[in-house]
Amino acid sequence: MSSTEPEAPHRTALVTGATSGIGLEFARQLAAQGRHLILVARDRDRLAAVAAELEGGYAIHTESIVADLLDEASQEAVIERLLSHVDPVELLVNNAGYGLVRSFADNTWDEERDHWRIHTEVPLRLAHAALQAMRERGGGRIINVASVAAFTPRGTYSASKLAMVNFSKWATLHHAEDGLVVTALCPGFTRTEFHERMGQDTKAFPRLAWLKAEDVVRQGLADSAAGRSLSIPSLRYKIARLAASVLPAKTVEKIVRRS
Repeated sequence: MSSTEPEAPHRTALVTGATSGIGLEFARQLAAQGRHLILVARDRDRLAAVAAELEGGYAIHTESIVADLLDEASQEAVIERLLSHVDPVELLVNNAGYGLVRSFADNTWDEERDHWRIHTEVPLRLAHAALQAMRERGGGRIINVASVAAFTPRGTYSASKLAMVNFSKWATLHHAEDGLVVTALCPGFTRTEFHERMGQDTKAFPRLAWLKAEDVVRQGLADSAAGRSLSIPSLRYKIARLAASVLPAKTVEKIVRRS
């Protein structure tokens, strides 16, 4: 069990996008802490496989919610669980999302609208429900999986992630007396299925750029437990964020465009 989570056993966490990548790693590390889990994803078979893996490997129980979070009824099902007083959710991990390989004007409006919704509307709506329930119970935490792209000019992806960074900072300040912490986790390139799913050639990126999902999640959980509203895993991406803040915007945009 992680030393950063001394009260973790028997508490419950809800993770969206829990069957792959960073979401799956969150589920594994939270299970190792002894947390009971509510797993949310679209693929019923993959959900069942992950639930079986975690229940077989750890002394926890899992619940599964099959949900396409762009669907209203699916959102309502997750919100209902967040508001429940039965085995209440103490930690929400807003992780579900995907990328678009083309730039804004080259995508259809439907593609851009849904992309914006999954990265902003959906996590904000779930956070709205979670904060209400957690405030009533006197505490809780939310981790919004954002990206270091939030600090660069990179179309709607970076814009949506910056929105979640700013929201997380505000929410932690505003709800400090309520015992609530909202953390924006901002990794750089991470070895998951994310880039392959969007059709991006990952061979073009230098090896040094890549992070391991295990390290990203471990840092995110530690920073959340410490009450931090911003988590940037690895020194190299902390430096990258600083560089992006001091270099001319045109220079940063050219670097990002090449990647």
